[in-house]
Amino acid sequence: MKKRDRERFKKLLLEQRNQLQGNQKKALTGDIHVDPDDFPDEIDTASSEVNLQFTGRLREREQGLIAKIDAALVKIDEGSFGECVTCGEDIGNARLKARPVAELCIDCKSEQEKLERRAG
Repeated sequence: MKKRDRERFKKLLLEQRNQLQGNQKKALTGDIHVDPDDFPDEIDTASSEVNLQFTGRLREREQGLIAKIDAALVKIDEGSFGECVTCGEDIGNARLKARPVAELCIDCKSEQEKLERRAG
């Protein structure tokens, strides 16, 4: 991969990470606790709990994506960014533009998905 492409992907990954970290800060500054005395009935309490669970899942996913972004940034610094971890072939700029944290080329990813579907 060309140095110019690596720098472009590094900039993109850093922007994504900063955006995700900004989202986390916004979520943490919000009032996200459930106090049963604040709600007049069980339905309001249940609705609030569902919203909290959803927010928690989103945070977990964002944290996982931040970890993948950090791993991709390390690969850029090491010079191995854009190489499939399974076969060692180039992942391809088109795939990396769509998913900059991709670790598998399209062929290996397709094979992985086939195996996952068979395993059910």
